[in-house]
Amino acid sequence: MTAIKRILAVAVLVVPFSGAPALAAGGDSTSTEIKCTGGKVLDQKTKKCVDPQESRLDTESLYQAGSALAKAGRFGEAISVLSLAVDRGDPRVLNYLGYAHRMQGRVVVGLGYYQEALAIDPDFALAREYMGEAYLQMGDVASARGQLGEIARRCGADCEEYAQLAERIDAFEKG
Repeated sequence: MTAIKRILAVAVLVVPFSGAPALAAGGDSTSTEIKCTGGKVLDQKTKKCVDPQESRLDTESLYQAGSALAKAGRFGEAISVLSLAVDRGDPRVLNYLGYAHRMQGRVVVGLGYYQEALAIDPDFALAREYMGEAYLQMGDVASARGQLGEIARRCGADCEEYAQLAERIDAFEKG
């Protein structure tokens, strides 16, 4: 089993070892969700579990698997999966690549990915929040506050990203 297959086996839950998709009932009888294991990832277009390296694997499938790995703290694995879609211009992919690199201590690399994501979508509040957190890691409170101001201008002081970054800045300043 290749490393990427082991990575995705963790990211995408229960499927029989045959690699065939399994349907899990959702909250109502009309909802179904396909989960994959055995090194497979769900191809959103075909609704089948496939190897992640397959060229037909869409960006959404790679993003979902990669962001799940990043959120689970499996940053190296997230980078491996998200890197398969990095050239497709999805700011969400770039954002989570930035997040995963930053969480592994490569803050400057993370900042580069956030900047790429924001060049595509300047209103992407989550990328601005994460960029602000990166600035805090570098001890640059003024730049973090600059991102907080950008978030406020783009989605308001009521949006979740504003609240998260404001909380982080406050905690940083309190020491």
